[in-house]
Amino acid sequence: MALVRKGSRRITVDGTDYRWRVRHKPTYTQGICATPMTFAVELAEEPGQTLVVTTQHPHPGTWLSVDSPTAVTPAVVVAAIRSALAHGWSPESSGPSHHMQL
Repeated sequence: MALVRKGSRRITVDGTDYRWRVRHKPTYTQGICATPMTFAVELAEEPGQTLVVTTQHPHPGTWLSVDSPTAVTPAVVVAAIRSALAHGWSPESSGPSHHMQL
């Protein structure tokens, strides 16, 4: 599954360009704080396997009153990409999404 280009951001990690995106609207379970926020990463030019990263924080668009939301920063994305690559993520190959937790 490819990322939607609208709203995605580019990032370069170790000389390779990626695109990443946090879902604009929370899913129902994210909205009620039953599941945490996720973001997705893929190669910028020739997308293959998508990396789906689950954070430990609620989505900023949650419908419930929670403490101040935590943003996904480029530094977090870089760390997630490097960790996923070290644990077997192959962004250039096709196949099902690779899931990881921070």
